[in-house]
Amino acid sequence: MRTDRMLLGRQGIFTGSGDVLGYELYFRSPHPAPLHVDHWTAEQQNAATAHVLHTTFAGPGVSSVAGDRRIFVNFTRSYLVNDLSIPYLPEQLVVEIVESVVADDAVMAGVRRLRDRGFRIAIDDFIGLASQRRLLPYADYVKIDVRDLDVEGQPLIDLARSHGAQVVAECVESESMLDECQSLGFDLYQGFALEVTTVLDRTAVVPSRRCG
Repeated sequence: MRTDRMLLGRQGIFTGSGDVLGYELYFRSPHPAPLHVDHWTAEQQNAATAHVLHTTFAGPGVSSVAGDRRIFVNFTRSYLVNDLSIPYLPEQLVVEIVESVVADDAVMAGVRRLRDRGFRIAIDDFIGLASQRRLLPYADYVKIDVRDLDVEGQPLIDLARSHGAQVVAECVESESMLDECQSLGFDLYQGFALEVTTVLDRTAVVPSRRCG
């Protein structure tokens, strides 16, 4: 008898005119008080990505989660450099590279393979690190936490856009912040001011999967 619930967090990513470009999808645990993701092991982070992909694509599939809109999923180093299973839906699935991934030669080779297969690439939590700059020529989207603008400001936005990527304002939590981000020229917007993260319970529609 199945007891584990299959949960999925979802938050919209919006254009300047208020249309939904896509959704970022998150791991959500059915158990209380999980450790913050920053304290997870690599294996736990890999398992979270696997859970999001399985919960999104199994059963009735991605259309029941996001329609025909793009979906942004956090990818760990293992998914970039190893032969781990990735659903082949490059017209919708955006590979979001988390900030903990160091863009060494193996990661760069993996990013190029994914681009050659048609996948779009997003850089998460861009603050201009050398490793992140190395990814810029391959990025379709660059996401900036608006709380970092107090220090970095417009030059960070200009750097993020320097190779033609669309720049996403993350953590937009007030109307005044949204207005400021629009004045700074962001292309896309994400945060509680536009939509809170909702939790989808996919337990009834996603088949269980045995591991190991």
